[in-house]
Amino acid sequence: MRALLVVNPKATTTSARTRDVLAHALASDLKLEVAATAHRGHARELAQQAAADGAVDLVVALGGDGTVNEVVNGLLAHGPSERVPRLAVVPGGSTNVFARTLGLPNDPVEATGALLDALEAGRERVIGLGKALTPGLPDRWFTFCAGLGFDAGVVGRVEERRRAGRRSTHALYVNEALRHFVTERERRRTGPITLRVPGGEPVPGLVFSIVSNTSPWTFLGNRPVHPSPRASFDTGLDLFALDRMTVAGTVRTARGLLRGDGAGPRGRHVVSYHDLRHFTLVSQEPVPFQVDGDHLGERTDVSFTGVRRALRVIV
Repeated sequence: MRALLVVNPKATTTSARTRDVLAHALASDLKLEVAATAHRGHARELAQQAAADGAVDLVVALGGDGTVNEVVNGLLAHGPSERVPRLAVVPGGSTNVFARTLGLPNDPVEATGALLDALEAGRERVIGLGKALTPGLPDRWFTFCAGLGFDAGVVGRVEERRRAGRRSTHALYVNEALRHFVTERERRRTGPITLRVPGGEPVPGLVFSIVSNTSPWTFLGNRPVHPSPRASFDTGLDLFALDRMTVAGTVRTARGLLRGDGAGPRGRHVVSYHDLRHFTLVSQEPVPFQVDGDHLGERTDVSFTGVRRALRVIV
């Protein structure tokens, strides 16, 4: 099988030596070309070129969720089709939500072994993806989540700390979430976001919204976080939102996110939908926006579509 290995040399949890060992292991079973990313967006460019050339059957992303997202957007630059190469993932980031949700080991060496076993056995899965559209901007595919409002603001704060030299850790996310909560709670009483679902009444006043293509939404260490426990690669998109963030209510919501009983957070300020094909989030003011943990700036209008059977993945 002809394959392109897209390597993020800045991946959080893999050293150069480890990446060389993994590439050597994959090359033993694949006709492998290796390409290292040099700048933001490069993984997308490499995957798009590979899909356009028709020169490879498989693109392997070695890196975190951001690298995987770029590769997916490159592969699907012209939409899903049978000609699009398959995707495989070797986790190299700090959280690796997509890989872990697929059932892959979080360790890159173990994941490489699992990938080689899957290739030998011919195992693959066709999964659905989410697509976000902002007027005037290109579509953006996402594999596991997108967010508008509070959670995207936390992602933005973390990225600022990382640019300042901080290492991406779960503690950093928790600390920035607490700081952002205090800032937002003091700044606003009602949320600026309105949900519009075709055929339904608008739902105004949302503080933040999490769009899930699968569950869990993320991990705190080894503990999964479930805003939308029924979200799945085999259904449409799920939405979890809050129209108010009080201290007591937020504590209850946090407990619900971590409960793991399949019910998800509950409460009178919780807004949740399951298996949506299409909906739009509109904000009265620009608010932070993220896809797959990648902060994309601020938006006022984003439409979301769940696309079933969008991509073939080696598992």
